[in-house]
Amino acid sequence: MNAASICSHRISIITGHYGTGKTEFAVNLALALARECDHVMLADLDIVNPYFRSRERKTLLEDAGVHLISSSQACTDADVPSLPAELFTIFENREIKGVLDIGGDPVGARVLARFQPKIQAEDYQLIYVLNANRPEVRTVDDAVRYLRDIETITGLTCSGLVNNTHLCQETTEAEIRKGAALSSAVSQETGIPILCHVAQERFVPCLSDLPETVFPITIRMKKPWE
Repeated sequence: MNAASICSHRISIITGHYGTGKTEFAVNLALALARECDHVMLADLDIVNPYFRSRERKTLLEDAGVHLISSSQACTDADVPSLPAELFTIFENREIKGVLDIGGDPVGARVLARFQPKIQAEDYQLIYVLNANRPEVRTVDDAVRYLRDIETITGLTCSGLVNNTHLCQETTEAEIRKGAALSSAVSQETGIPILCHVAQERFVPCLSDLPETVFPITIRMKKPWE
């Protein structure tokens, strides 16, 4: 699997509803890109979820060649949270392949909105991560509505869907295929293509019949109590 085929644009912005597994996907994507490209940066801008922060894997990422930048945890309750000046490097240095992990609600999306002019001037893609097991986005109508809300708040246009349907340690092939069906329906409704289906390595062989790419991951993000 070629990660660059998923990240065909220089900047990939990962968004979606809270709990869809955006950060797990973003971390694995950045690690895969680092095996194929020089100058990979991952920006942890998720101010919504206190449990899954890519900065908790800072050593793993930087050992793999991924430069990690993150928002200030001390300001996560602010209407306009503090963001690192390093973030501008992703927009301004066109040698960098950037992955931005964005919070999954209107507050998180608003962080991105202030960078709209800079982002639109660059080669970017807004990726919407779907998890068919999240109650708020398990139907086509709800998933599309949430997607359109993110587009409205950020002022950006989504150009790719990612199926990341899982049940943590209880994930089965059937769950991933349920997500594939939802993603296909959302794709037909919106005209936005499916970039990939996310699955742990052990599921990859049995999903080879899916028409889109299967992106193999290793679970990197654990709950604090695990």
